[in-house]
Amino acid sequence: MDARFLYPLESCKIIHLLRHGQALHNVEAEKDRNALLSPHLFDAPLTDHGHQQVENLRERLVLRGVLKRVELVVTSPLLRTMQTAVGVFGNEDRLHNMTSSPSILALEVARDRNGVRPPDMRRNVSEYQALFPTIDFSQIVSEEDNLWRPDVRESEEEIFARGLEFMKWLWKRPEREVAVVSHGIVLQHMLYVFANDCDKPIRHDLCKRFANCEIRTVVIVDKGMSSSTEN
Repeated sequence: MDARFLYPLESCKIIHLLRHGQALHNVEAEKDRNALLSPHLFDAPLTDHGHQQVENLRERLVLRGVLKRVELVVTSPLLRTMQTAVGVFGNEDRLHNMTSSPSILALEVARDRNGVRPPDMRRNVSEYQALFPTIDFSQIVSEEDNLWRPDVRESEEEIFARGLEFMKWLWKRPEREVAVVSHGIVLQHMLYVFANDCDKPIRHDLCKRFANCEIRTVVIVDKGMSSSTEN
């Protein structure tokens, strides 16, 4: 047994990081990367295979008891991520004997890399509210998408800054077990925030590219809090 770290539970959070299921633009990009510039792929939805991935993941998480433990789901406000969030964690028309489901909150900071590519542009909030009545959109201040720009692609440095901002926000939340439904590159940069605290082999495995509908669970620790409890 190689137990090198010991922290009190109250200084830890369990975070389930989930990339959306296969979406239409993922399929088209495998054929031709230039397809990502097509306006026909605006806010790309899940494919039939993506919906099946979501259903399979939900069944696995139900069996593992994860759905009963998650207190909050944070989702990117794009169609494919919200379809995934509701499909995995929602309780609409389900027969899994769940008496409740976690709150689902949409946040701009969790959305995909902004700019240039139409699949990464969102619809108006009112459209989403009609499609996803159980999702809380109260943290999104603009009805229209004023973040996506047709001529400028968000840099990786900007995505990392978003990841840092998100993790700071998440740490202040009262929930101890949270799921985050987002996009591959954004989830990677959320993990990069803590990468230097890991050994190199662990960092490599933890921060590698996410597959569609892949979930990775991590524990984040407030070391300052755990230090103060020792004094």
